[in-house]
Amino acid sequence: MARSENKTVPTGHSVPAFLAGVLPARKAEEAQVLEKLFRETTGFVPVMWGPSIIGYGRYHYRYASGREGDFLATGFSPRKAAHSIYIMPGYADFGDILSRLGKHKLGKSCLYVNKLPDIDLDVLSELIKAGLEHLDNLWPVEPA
Repeated sequence: MARSENKTVPTGHSVPAFLAGVLPARKAEEAQVLEKLFRETTGFVPVMWGPSIIGYGRYHYRYASGREGDFLATGFSPRKAAHSIYIMPGYADFGDILSRLGKHKLGKSCLYVNKLPDIDLDVLSELIKAGLEHLDNLWPVEPA
């Protein structure tokens, strides 16, 4: 089977330009904090994936069905309602870390945080590292 046609792909757009356009001001300031945290935690240069996701690293997946493709290894998007934080391929094995994170909501591969003072950034860094290690055991993670 051919590689999948993911809707979310690297765009080549400027991460600093995207961050400069984030509104409101509080969300923009928090996005700068998240960008620095992800960059320092992962060691990867950020890349825009789609119009609004800042990704760090990438991985190539191939499912038993034969479907395959590339996706960001971890990242975030400063959405209007909440910051969306992506830990691939999901949060199933990280209950201990999540219990120490602070106020958040959880989706399959997405964590929602309304504002950064609600969470412990050191625990978020720990979660990012654990997610990358878990992902790398499934599919090798590499710089984007």
